Amino acid sequence: MLTPTPADSPALPGAPATLLLVDDEPAVLSALRRLFRTEGYRIVQASGGAEGLELLAAHAPDVVISDMRMPGMDGAQFLEQVRARDPHPVRLLLTGYADIGSTIQAINRGEIHRYVEKPWDDRELLLLVRDALARRQLERRNAELTALTEQQNEALRVANQTLEARVAARTAEIGQINDMLETAYQELRDQFLLSVNMFVALLESREEGMAGHARRVARLARGTAALLGLDERQQQDVEMAALLHDVGKVGFPDRMLRRPTASYNDEERARYRQHAVDGEAALMPLVKMQPVARMVRQHHERWDGRGFPDGIAGPDITLGARIIAAASDWDGLVHGGLSDRPVPPELARRHLRDGAGSRYDPAVVDALVRAIDEEAARPDDHRLIDVRDLRPGMVLARDLLSSRGVILLAAGYVFDAQVIRQVNDFARRESLKLSLHVRAEPAATVPPTP
Repeated sequence: MLTPTPADSPALPGAPATLLLVDDEPAVLSALRRLFRTEGYRIVQASGGAEGLELLAAHAPDVVISDMRMPGMDGAQFLEQVRARDPHPVRLLLTGYADIGSTIQAINRGEIHRYVEKPWDDRELLLLVRDALARRQLERRNAELTALTEQQNEALRVANQTLEARVAARTAEIGQINDMLETAYQELRDQFLLSVNMFVALLESREEGMAGHARRVARLARGTAALLGLDERQQQDVEMAALLHDVGKVGFPDRMLRRPTASYNDEERARYRQHAVDGEAALMPLVKMQPVARMVRQHHERWDGRGFPDGIAGPDITLGARIIAAASDWDGLVHGGLSDRPVPPELARRHLRDGAGSRYDPAVVDALVRAIDEEAARPDDHRLIDVRDLRPGMVLARDLLSSRGVILLAAGYVFDAQVIRQVNDFARRESLKLSLHVRAEPAATVPPTP
């Protein structure tokens, strides 16, 4: 058991490599020590396998060189024990035997790196140890890199989890904000449409027999727009323009509003032809309403170019205006706004067909007739109830009109507890026996008039 050179402790990073030499012959150990001392290695030596195993644990050598033939524990057994206790050192076997079987056993069981026959060549043995140490260094470096990679991968995994959590939290936050904005936008739009409906209802209250005209045209125009493939935003614009298509009549005197247009004199007819321009002008300050304003201006233009106010024709007329023109005439015919008395639906339908290609866009007429048929075929799932039987969540199926024909509540209104109380209070104050047509589920597309 001799000696470490230069220090009796495991090698530290940057320290010289440690060699463990094991042989029962002192002369062999002395020769090996002299050979390797010139290379600056740290030498630890033992005279037998048991002592070598003790030094293995104490010094963690980089290379173990053992003689094959030793008493008690031969080299094959010793190197096998070395491998079992610490597989990292490179293991070399010195053998002076010609017995190849023992050498093969040592190689297989101890997994030695190389075996060297005695007597050895100093130069070859030095090169062999250098190669072994280079291999050991590569293994150590590979282990360090593997450990570093695992650490980095773990850090990356933790970072990814943290990032994913932050992204998920931020996404959820953005989703909540978007939901809030969408709700706020919808509430704002609903309030705007409520204001429009209130204004339209007040305007129609001055027109004899025209209560509900704008809402009916809006509903029919939106259905027609959907059949023609317009997207949701375009359908909303068509619906809004239909609600406001007669806004330019706000300055008409009562004598004009309470008579059908067919009875107008020349002066009244000239004023009537101006209302589309006045309607556009009323909406021009609202930047987001420019498409709506254009439809309002053009809703009296004709497919053949003989309309007003600009005399444009065909596709030059915006599609929404073409839809409103046909839908408004249909409603005016069947409800008496265009003539002294209402026209039967079949005659009104014939009027649309006859006007296709001249007054109306043929494609719009086809879609409008389909929308009319679909509306007529839609099952009437409402029921008539007393106002005292109203419950939250019920939906008004038909417009609730005042005695003058003004819309008090519009079809599609979804009742809540507060409005139910207000309606019941109104009925009691006015001593009215009030009945309403309702559905159980909401189905309105246009917000109702309060």
